[in-house]
Amino acid sequence: MTNKEQLAQWIDAHFDEEVAFLQDVIRIPTDTPPGNNAPHAEAVAGMVEAFGWSAERHAVPQQEVRDYGMESITNLIIRRPYDAGGPTIALNAHGDVVPPGEGWTRPPYGGVVEDGYIYGRAAAVSKCDFATYIFAVRALEALGVPLRGGVELHFTYDEEFGGLLGPGWLLSHKLTRPDFVIAAGFSYNIVTAHNACLQLEIMVNGKSGHGAMPETGHDALQAATRILNAIYDELPRLKKIKSGVPGIDSPTMLVGRIDGGTNTNVVPGKVVMKMDRRMIPEEDPVQVEAHVRALIENAVQGLPGISVEIRRLLLSHALRPLPGQEQLVARLQQNGRDVIGEEITAQGTPLYADARLYGEAGIPAVLYGAGPRTVPESNAKKADEKLALEDLRKATKVVALTLYDFLTA
Repeated sequence: MTNKEQLAQWIDAHFDEEVAFLQDVIRIPTDTPPGNNAPHAEAVAGMVEAFGWSAERHAVPQQEVRDYGMESITNLIIRRPYDAGGPTIALNAHGDVVPPGEGWTRPPYGGVVEDGYIYGRAAAVSKCDFATYIFAVRALEALGVPLRGGVELHFTYDEEFGGLLGPGWLLSHKLTRPDFVIAAGFSYNIVTAHNACLQLEIMVNGKSGHGAMPETGHDALQAATRILNAIYDELPRLKKIKSGVPGIDSPTMLVGRIDGGTNTNVVPGKVVMKMDRRMIPEEDPVQVEAHVRALIENAVQGLPGISVEIRRLLLSHALRPLPGQEQLVARLQQNGRDVIGEEITAQGTPLYADARLYGEAGIPAVLYGAGPRTVPESNAKKADEKLALEDLRKATKVVALTLYDFLTA
């Protein structure tokens, strides 16, 4: 039996243990907001320490976390150094999740296994890859062959808020500098690039007035309607802009939330809108933000008694291919063909993730992990999020084999 066959055999032999591990990881809530995620990190640290590993706990200062809009963040780094002479590969998955919402037919934090699937919030995005990556590394080390370089497991907790206090914080504090990164993804596709994202809060200020005498007020909702029309009138122009990255089409823009007014019979004195502008990798975020701000301000220019305040909520840059990424892609694709028996595509995605922060630091990164062919199949961020257990098994093997290719002496 070859070493690679032994790797696959070890994963098969320990797969029930891997599924049980994933159940435990799912069962600890990490709804973000509110984002009280340090307890999950502490639990995961205890789990890996039971394997004889050491887990570094990097707690982000409380005030930074509060200012960010969350309650607690502890990021984990689990370092597995081997002999000198090889690369360091970081494997990153995030433990924070959007709240479960309504409509579940199984407990969102139950980790229920049924008909070949595991159900729960983050079963597919991306607590599953805590299990994928840990058991891939355990399989590699169980071979007992000489290894060179090292693996770092990065488990972070603010991807839903942009990643600045997750991978961004670890990198800015010089706690890590890997040569390559594989971040959480799906089993049948390697993500090589993704969109940027700009999110703005738009506060439209007017003056409240009695509904029977609307002329005594300045209607913030009426002004906000002008802004809405200006934003949505932009969409045909954006649709004509095309990305050259396979898997990515055009920029998008929408208003996702509107709050305002005090009562049915009162002229609205304030309206707050939150908007999302996705940028293809070819766009310049500075120019895009300046254009959107001007669009909003011009829409209400000259309206008496109306003022607008614009606050940036998020600026997430695009993930772009870097030299060295092709090595990751080639090995993942070859091992994917061997394990799954089909071609594993490599392309961009219109989503965004915190893997971009490694790219911004000059580290080649791709997204690959356990999941189906498309996001809708997984019910990610919706009720009854699920993962096929066979996809977990396959991804674990592909990642283990890829680590073997990079790290065997």
